[in-house]
Amino acid sequence: MDRLFATWGGGSEIYIQPLGRSASELAAYRARRRDGATGARIRRAAHVGADRRPGRVDAAQVTRQPAPRVSAQPDPAALAVVLVTYDSAAGLPAVLDALAVQRRPGDEVVVVDNGSRDGTRALARAHRAVDRVLEPGANLGFAAGCNLGARATAAPILLFLNPDAVPQPRCLDALRAAPAAWSAWQAVVALPGGRLLNSAGNELHFLGFSWAGRCGQTLETLPDGPYEATCLSGACLAVRRADWPEFSEPFFMYCEDVDLSLRLRLTGKCQGVLPQARVEHEYDFEKGPEKWRGLERNRWLCVLRCWPGPLLVPTLPMLLALEPLLLVVAAAQGWAPAKLRAMAGVARALPRVLGERRAIQAERVVSTAAFAAPLRSRLDSPYFGTLGRSRAVRALLAAAWWGVRTVARVR
Repeated sequence: MDRLFATWGGGSEIYIQPLGRSASELAAYRARRRDGATGARIRRAAHVGADRRPGRVDAAQVTRQPAPRVSAQPDPAALAVVLVTYDSAAGLPAVLDALAVQRRPGDEVVVVDNGSRDGTRALARAHRAVDRVLEPGANLGFAAGCNLGARATAAPILLFLNPDAVPQPRCLDALRAAPAAWSAWQAVVALPGGRLLNSAGNELHFLGFSWAGRCGQTLETLPDGPYEATCLSGACLAVRRADWPEFSEPFFMYCEDVDLSLRLRLTGKCQGVLPQARVEHEYDFEKGPEKWRGLERNRWLCVLRCWPGPLLVPTLPMLLALEPLLLVVAAAQGWAPAKLRAMAGVARALPRVLGERRAIQAERVVSTAAFAAPLRSRLDSPYFGTLGRSRAVRALLAAAWWGVRTVARVR
């Protein structure tokens, strides 16, 4: 008789009961099954969205540490801090120490580790500031790592923080006090020592180049109060969860913050910089040819996805005309193969990007003139070197931008 079974339903699951079992035995059995299912759901939560990238991640591990209690109605100023790490053991302790001091009840701190080999995971698990460590089992990239961390949290304000960007005293409280009309904002990102700026809002060129705004200037040059910015830096980026569109995961890393800023602007959302919120960032622009490949590929993707049609049409010939010159510059600087790989990556992505463009532009509410107004014609960043300082290049780009605006009728 023990081998005869009957089935019955409970909630959304089907249980198999040996005939003759008592009601108390049945209840205990069902409770054990429910507990096991809950554990499985926790493990699966870290894997949500991984299928969106080529090279599916088959498993994810979640390390849970005791989390603070969250009230039924969360504090509207509570922060979900997401740090994406990759061999980040050198800079992470200072960041976590600052978070431990500044976090408030209701805040969450989640570390998404993209396969570190230097002890980052163990360091994060052991630190009192960290609630959870997500281990996707592969390097998902910055964009997908941020999305994974965001989905694993619930606080109303998402804060994406680089693992080498140390919040200065009262930074988190300042980030909670953003203007109510803003959907996204950033802290002032300073270089080590805190006197010189790394980014205080990013600039955007009409050909898609983006750079850290006010880079190299002193803190004293900043406005006293909040101010709007064309694009935001992902080093310390806050977004209201209600307005969060997710990073575009195919970007992997580089320019995903530019793309996010542009998509928010297209839908009429406001964004800016809070001068009273500050982090110190161990910034190093020179990271080899692969960075140039990512920057160049993703620059094109931003333009193709986000430029309104009347602006894109006259911009495309300028983009194409610039490519031979950029290839010469890349060859002179030793990253020509990376430039060619970037161009090939854009060509492969075109069918997908055109579909994404249709969806993005369907949500646009701002005019072409309003979108174009903050775009720049000059390459005003020290990282462009002699090319950016060349009078001939500046004159050529100014004339090109005049022509684009004339054709787009946004003068």
